[in-house]
Amino acid sequence: MSKYLFEDMVKIKHPKEDVRKEIKQNFIAETEEKEKIIKVEKKREVEVSHHNDRSRYMLWALAGVSLVFCLFALSFLFGNAKISVYPKTEDVVLNENLSASLNSNNNGLSFDLVVMEGVESKILQATEEKNVAEKATGTVIIYNTFSSSSQTLSIDTRLEGSNGKIYKTQTKTSVPGMAKDGTPGQIEVGIYAVEAGAEYNSVPLDFKILGFKGTPKYSKFYGRSKTGTEITGGFKGKTPAISDIDKTNTILELKTALQEKLLKKINTPGFILFKDAIFFNVDSVDIPFIAKDNNLTITMKGTLRGILFNEQKLTKKIVENKVEKYDGSEVYIPNIKDLVFSLPTGQTDLSNKENVLFGDVKNINFNLSGPATIVFKLDVDKFSSLMLGKSKKDFNQILSQYENITSATLTLSPFWKKSIPDDIKDIEVIVNYPK
Repeated sequence: MSKYLFEDMVKIKHPKEDVRKEIKQNFIAETEEKEKIIKVEKKREVEVSHHNDRSRYMLWALAGVSLVFCLFALSFLFGNAKISVYPKTEDVVLNENLSASLNSNNNGLSFDLVVMEGVESKILQATEEKNVAEKATGTVIIYNTFSSSSQTLSIDTRLEGSNGKIYKTQTKTSVPGMAKDGTPGQIEVGIYAVEAGAEYNSVPLDFKILGFKGTPKYSKFYGRSKTGTEITGGFKGKTPAISDIDKTNTILELKTALQEKLLKKINTPGFILFKDAIFFNVDSVDIPFIAKDNNLTITMKGTLRGILFNEQKLTKKIVENKVEKYDGSEVYIPNIKDLVFSLPTGQTDLSNKENVLFGDVKNINFNLSGPATIVFKLDVDKFSSLMLGKSKKDFNQILSQYENITSATLTLSPFWKKSIPDDIKDIEVIVNYPK
């Protein structure tokens, strides 16, 4: 019986093993289900991402197209052109003999005469003491009640003042005759005392002409100090003074300063006053010999005279003489004022710079010499109008029509524009004239 004991035994399954197996199977099933769900979700996310990317790309593409469209639209609204032009220039050397007439209205060259008077002064401190002998001076009006004929009085005609002192006339003069209505003839003349000294200084006086004493003219010719003036300046003795060197240097300074001041007043736009066409005369230099508060004031009076030329007319005259086939275009010479102006020797009333009298000058001959640069001007408005709406490729062809342009460059904005704007305000023309 024991022999078949193990054979008869039946293997019994343990219940816990079944449970574990089932749990394992369920776990595997759940895991597989979750993986499926995750895969589905990832697939869905990928699909959504692809969809979003496509939408984003489409939006960017649409924005790009819109931007390009806007840029092209703005280029038509705000496009502009800048043209830089270099005008034609011609260097010449002048040695031109020219002629001009005073205030001429014909086609010839004309000139104007200008006269300007002025005063300049400087205060100097006395540095030394000198013995001085000065004669008093004043101004007298001499009257003629004798006849209708004029009366000549020579220089140094003696006049007796109502103070009993004798004075002399400074210049030769002629006293006009009486008018038909009996008004006395009269003339103004400077006088000076016959001797130095303060005793000749005086308030206004009445005068008689000593040379007419004992004749009918003595009572009919008389003089009176000019209203508001006195006879002053008479002195004899020691007084504070300036040195001769200071005096000489001051006079030179005043002459230069006065001439420069008058030149500034004469400077007239559109006209040329060559430096060699200026004539400056010193009319008087007043140097008092009596110091006031140890100071002396030197006063200079002077007159500047000059020959003025119309710059445009003179320039065209020069160009007509120097440029072949000149077409009358507008031109200018930047350095025209630096040309050397000269008058021929013996030119009437103008050859002596220290004593120039312009009264009878009607015509002059003169020479202009030196290097000059002739610059041809550009009519910017006309040039801009011609460029309106033109294609960029036609720019050089249009330039070839302008003989007075050496070169030019065109810049369009924005850079893709192929034509010049149609509105003249959108075109900027820069002409590079030489300085």
